[in-house]
Amino acid sequence: MCRMTERATEPSAGRDGRFAPVAAAPADAPSTEARLLRRLLGRRRLALDTTRAARFWGWFGTLAVTLLAAVARLWELGRPHALVFDETYYVKDAHTLGREGYERQWPEDPNPAFVAGDVNSYLDQAAYIVHPPVGKWMIWLGMELGGGATSSAAWRLASAVVGVLAVLLVIRIARRLFASSAMGVLAGLLLAVDGEAIVHSRTALLDQFLMFWVVVAFGCLVVDREWARRRLAARVAAILDAGGSVELYGPRLGFRWWRLLAGVSLGLACGVKWSGLYFVAVFGLLTVLWDLTARRAAGVGRWWEDALLVDGVPAFFSIVPTAAVVYVATWWSWFTSAGAYMRQWATDHPGEGVTWLPGPLRSLWEYHVQMWGFHTTLDSEHGYAAHPIGWIVQWRPTSFFWERTPAGEAGCGATVTEGCAAAMTSLGNPVLWWVGTLAVVAAVVLGIVRRDGRVPAVLSGLIAGWLPWFGFTERTIFTFYSIVFLPWVVLAIVYVATVLLEHTEERRGRGRAGAAIVVVVTVVVAVSAAYYPVWSAMQVPYEYWRALMFLRSWI
Repeated sequence: MCRMTERATEPSAGRDGRFAPVAAAPADAPSTEARLLRRLLGRRRLALDTTRAARFWGWFGTLAVTLLAAVARLWELGRPHALVFDETYYVKDAHTLGREGYERQWPEDPNPAFVAGDVNSYLDQAAYIVHPPVGKWMIWLGMELGGGATSSAAWRLASAVVGVLAVLLVIRIARRLFASSAMGVLAGLLLAVDGEAIVHSRTALLDQFLMFWVVVAFGCLVVDREWARRRLAARVAAILDAGGSVELYGPRLGFRWWRLLAGVSLGLACGVKWSGLYFVAVFGLLTVLWDLTARRAAGVGRWWEDALLVDGVPAFFSIVPTAAVVYVATWWSWFTSAGAYMRQWATDHPGEGVTWLPGPLRSLWEYHVQMWGFHTTLDSEHGYAAHPIGWIVQWRPTSFFWERTPAGEAGCGATVTEGCAAAMTSLGNPVLWWVGTLAVVAAVVLGIVRRDGRVPAVLSGLIAGWLPWFGFTERTIFTFYSIVFLPWVVLAIVYVATVLLEHTEERRGRGRAGAAIVVVVTVVVAVSAAYYPVWSAMQVPYEYWRALMFLRSWI
């Protein structure tokens, strides 16, 4: 097995990676536990929060960037007052789900009346819905808190709130991964100003909520990684200081609550969209990989066997069954609503389906079979359908809303020669995504060449959120699905910046490396300022909108 190291940690003491305690250490030498902690977490991580000033600037930067994200997402959130793109499904579904306990059908062409305030014209028949309910429950909660279904700002409030929280989480996650407050703030800033993140925070679509819950799960596992390594260091040190040995196996670490919370979060992610299943698999492997490398670095002799049995098996049961139970529980209103779609299927079809399941679960299973058929055979033509290979460079972004106004009408100045345009285009910041593409390639190379243990974490979201879609290219899919792995594109950029600074830490070129990072970030922020009007449906001169669409595929 190849040796995977973590660049933030100290190198192992011996050729086989085992920790060999010194019989007679100087009086001022660090303790066994301290030496193990340096190896498992790294000196930078251990020094990160040691002073009041460091903690202050870490939180000050976090809150400043989070405030910027809030302004970009909440300012005039109700614009446009229209059901844009797939809001036509999810907003109305959320409204009936909250009022009746299940999604209902609507009369023909209900959107004009709904936007005008007639939000209760739905019919008494259940609607066939192909996505689980968690995202719609969150939209409904936002509507309840924001003033009701008649307010377009309320439709989008939940999306905006989780968009802001995602920025906060990414800052704290990156800060731990890269042991740097500055790199954490940089990660949050890039997410805060990206176009896809802003557009999804200003529209009531499901993918935003999927992104949020997988980021929560990832954050839980990052915290679990540190907790487990601190406990491993303490328990291995206790064994060694008592004259014991870890030549064969290391200590058990006890129940890991953060892993359980990750399982809950992943269950909620699957309760938004089924594509959360890929994150269950990838994150499960990632957390076990972290345990493998930790036990090896701690000097456990049979580290691979030890980690798989002592850590891997409990990890499976903490994540997979938990996610499954939480997912089924998210259908609680379907179970309690006799009129919900296919709720009575088992009663109406005795002896059919999975007969060993209880009636309600048999009905739910058959419903899921139909949903699976829909998702795997959807191939209707759509002008904004896009192959996943182009998502990473935003080749064919999705237009959510576009409206042209003649000069002199509806606020468009009479002197504007070609009139005005208002647009919401789910286009990521071009510079950020193009730099991110290069950063992903660089991360793969660095992970191979340097055997850097941070790379699996940086790439995990892309592996789970992007690569599986290459197996569904025959169905209709869109670039805006990439919002789910955007946080990991950001982490890839910040990882490369971190490696660049580490490489020049004690060499010439440190100033040039820092200047290059500042230049790239400045350009990204400037581009976001220019594109913000077409991410937020601001009315601008048509010529301005057209100038920003400098690739034909963006129109």
